[in-house]
Amino acid sequence: MSLYRNTIWFLNGIHQYTRTGYEAASKDFDPKDLDLSIVGRSFMITGANSGIVVLYYILYIENKDKAEDARAVIVNESGNTVSEVYIHIVDISETRKVWEFAEAFKKQYPSLNVLINNAGCMVHKREVNTEGLERNFATNTMGVYVLTQTLTPLLQKSQDPRVIIVSSGGMLVQKLRADDLQSEKGYFDGVMVYAQTKRQQVVLTQQWAKANPAVHFSVMHPGWVDTPAVSRSMPQFHQMMGERLRSIEQGADTVVWLALSRAAARTCSGQFFQDRKPVPAHLPLAWTHSSTAEIQRFMTQLEILARAVQSQPDAEFKDPLGPSTPQFV
Repeated sequence: MSLYRNTIWFLNGIHQYTRTGYEAASKDFDPKDLDLSIVGRSFMITGANSGIVVLYYILYIENKDKAEDARAVIVNESGNTVSEVYIHIVDISETRKVWEFAEAFKKQYPSLNVLINNAGCMVHKREVNTEGLERNFATNTMGVYVLTQTLTPLLQKSQDPRVIIVSSGGMLVQKLRADDLQSEKGYFDGVMVYAQTKRQQVVLTQQWAKANPAVHFSVMHPGWVDTPAVSRSMPQFHQMMGERLRSIEQGADTVVWLALSRAAARTCSGQFFQDRKPVPAHLPLAWTHSSTAEIQRFMTQLEILARAVQSQPDAEFKDPLGPSTPQFV
């Protein structure tokens, strides 16, 4: 990472990504944007156990106890019943399991209106999943890729379908590295590997928007938010920023706006958002743009990896939705 990009990014962050930045931006929010009914719409959100949680109807998570706690909060806050908030336990870092879940879900349910890819991880020591994929890449990129690719046909059959990816402003300091997706070259810096996967998410969103005009795709930065995940993954940063960090509700605001509002649906698909507005996906004068060939190489590699996982034997396959998953009405 260049000193220039690092400095500009941090100065932007102090002004825009903190609680103060949100409070300034929110003065321009239209409260009517979220004054609407979403009865009958179905939502899936991944990884709502230690990060940002928003209201939704389907919970896809990897920790059962935390999932139950989150469901109780959602039921209490939204007025839904327990039977309308479903929990599916899947480890999104295990690519094969994500694909099995998505395939079963696609066959089980008649529609899905909104998919929110919120799950993520920051692993500081290089480790791999059961398929041999580096853990940050497996969770933040391959999990998102396989889940979204598999569920896109279901989304296309639904009314006003949307896909939102919760990314990070850290991606602004990274250029897509199509030649080292597994972070095998050079020193392994977990923070930079995480930021690289977040750049990959932005590229994915742009490519999906071009390929699937019937679905509205967006990727967003929630700002610097005070969550257990941030405290655990970046303790020094968390301590340094302290009360300047955004609340969880502030961090989730743009996710909710993108998922629900008519105003969001009218924006161009494939954009990077911050505080309800599309913002540039690159810093001024930064050398983070990718060529068409680099992007194509990246997308091709993801497809090859996904097919390799899908071609594994089914001997130990178990229905990831369980024997008695309730149906949408």
